[in-house]
Amino acid sequence: MKTHNLKILPEHFKNVINGTKKFEVRKNDRDFKNGDGLCLEEYDLQTKQYTGKEKYVIVTNILYGGQFGVREGYCVMSIY
Repeated sequence: MKTHNLKILPEHFKNVINGTKKFEVRKNDRDFKNGDGLCLEEYDLQTKQYTGKEKYVIVTNILYGGQFGVREGYCVMSIY
């Protein structure tokens, strides 16, 4: 298992924090696996800076691209 540090925009970060967003869609350039940790780091596009807020989540399931409308090279990860 690995931990991946990933930027996340404030509107999406808020939804992860309040529990309404339970997935991440990402380019699969890091060989994501079930059980990996994601350190989601809030990033403000206007200031082009990290806000200092982070949320650690675990990947529980992955739908790899090339099927069900998910573009090849991308993945949808269930998180908690």
